[in-house]
Amino acid sequence: MCGIVGYIGNNEKKSLLLSGLKELEYRGYDSAGISVLENGELHTFKAVGKLINLERKCEGFHSSGFGLGIGHTRWATHGKPTEINAHPHIGHYSNIVHNGIIENYQSIKESLQKQGCVFSSQTDTEVIVHLFESYVTQGNDPFSAFKKTISDLKGAYAILLITQKSPDTIFYAKNGSPLIIARNTKTKEVFFASSDAPLIGLASEVCYLEDGEVGKMDLESFARLKNIKPLSGDKLSAQKDGFTFFMEKEIYEQHKVLLETMMGRVSEEGFCLDELESLNLDSINSLTLCACGTSYHASLAGSYLIERIAKLKTKVEIASEFRYKEPILHKNELFVVISQSGETADTLEALKLAKQKGLTALAICNVDNSSIVRESDYSLLTRAGIEKGVASTKAFATQVMVLWILANFLAQKRGILDKAMLKNEANTMLEASKATQVDKKLHEHIKRLSRRYLHGHGFFFIGRDIFYPLALEGALKLKEISYLHAEGYPSGEMKHGPIALADLGLFCVTLMPQNLLYDKVKSNVEELSARDAMICALSAEYYEGCDDWIAIPSAKHYMVEFFSMMVVLQVFALEVAVRLGNDVDMPRNLAKSVTVE
Repeated sequence: MCGIVGYIGNNEKKSLLLSGLKELEYRGYDSAGISVLENGELHTFKAVGKLINLERKCEGFHSSGFGLGIGHTRWATHGKPTEINAHPHIGHYSNIVHNGIIENYQSIKESLQKQGCVFSSQTDTEVIVHLFESYVTQGNDPFSAFKKTISDLKGAYAILLITQKSPDTIFYAKNGSPLIIARNTKTKEVFFASSDAPLIGLASEVCYLEDGEVGKMDLESFARLKNIKPLSGDKLSAQKDGFTFFMEKEIYEQHKVLLETMMGRVSEEGFCLDELESLNLDSINSLTLCACGTSYHASLAGSYLIERIAKLKTKVEIASEFRYKEPILHKNELFVVISQSGETADTLEALKLAKQKGLTALAICNVDNSSIVRESDYSLLTRAGIEKGVASTKAFATQVMVLWILANFLAQKRGILDKAMLKNEANTMLEASKATQVDKKLHEHIKRLSRRYLHGHGFFFIGRDIFYPLALEGALKLKEISYLHAEGYPSGEMKHGPIALADLGLFCVTLMPQNLLYDKVKSNVEELSARDAMICALSAEYYEGCDDWIAIPSAKHYMVEFFSMMVVLQVFALEVAVRLGNDVDMPRNLAKSVTVE
């Protein structure tokens, strides 16, 4: 979830780059940087934290006349959010910015180190600029060297490179990460960006690059691009990347975000959490997960994973209740607080109490340098990027993924998982992230189906095991944005009271995974169906007792089914709310970050 910008022209480069980065800061704000190539000289500025820090860093620099510029705002994946790890990354005479993941960076890095190359950062990006310069050293012209460099890379990327060897050109490549080239037809200036937003008001026509495109751009080259289109719209719609709502956009980008959550942490060789390397696991025999709302549901899901995989006792607390129950705490508990914003008041106060009692605290959060992160002993960032929709989607997905990674990391440290099991878990995580990619045909099916669910007296969302917290989250999503009454239940609890509500006016959304307690859930659903409740089944296999069926892809692991169903529940809530005419991004009575108790 990083953002990049680029510029070729005669105007002041610094201000254009900084303005463009402001439009992309929602994509990441761990660090930012710009580089300007003018009169044969490279000027590079980088700063940690929000963009204002970079503005202060380069306030004394000004450029005039023809030149090039590239800029980047970073959400950390490989390497901590430090100035050294910030982009642009620097070679001897070249600078680069990059969005995405270079999967084979380690092997490239080792090869370059054998040639005497010295690396200064922990990032995957730095290998690109050094690889490029190694090819130039071998006698290749800059563009040939760039093409050879790109052909060596595996992974997802949007890349801009500038070099003193070609002072009028920006080299670019795109694969799996967005990149746009634009031009102002009057001034002939050329712009690059990750989305339309930085281009509004500056450019008149754009080219949306396709995967696999590699090229070089100067002031005369734009006309040779294919599929040039007029640039229209306003900044708000540009930030939404063509979607009607931020919530919809955030649902659709989850498969990319989850890969960033995993980067540097998950591989077939095992699980690496550099942030926890100094944590003494021998002193920990249980975990307490504490959170509110959606983060509480993620915590519940995490408790199933940690107990099942790491074999550690795990309890879950609602943060707003925690302080008032006079909790009994033990110093051998790891106290884990989970918050999207890192400013949730109830969770912060629970954290302070645990710290007062001498517990070691771990924060799972989306915002570095937030109050909860600063207060904790350790932190794991979810790397979700800014989530503008009030009803959380990708924050939930990334929180569950981090907890799943944590469960495997703890199991690995405790010697529970062998190499084959670690490889299987890593591959399952990759499949789960892919399962969140929205099938547009499925979305259209849910959209048509939603009109059947606008009446009645309420909803039950039911599931068993880890699908129970997912049912809770599905019910919460519907409540938040549709204002319809919905409850999540463990499906086995139906006969202990809730089934009294079953009649023709009750909608029941049932989570029926093939790989976990399917027959048990089926039996519970039949109890509701026999009492005339309307059944909407989420499963890979058709259930003959349902009124409506939303098919998810067949999978071999219940966590792949979990993430598939998560997306379906989010889209279902979205489409019901849209049909009711509600403001999906800003539902009534709610705020994004609850900073009061």
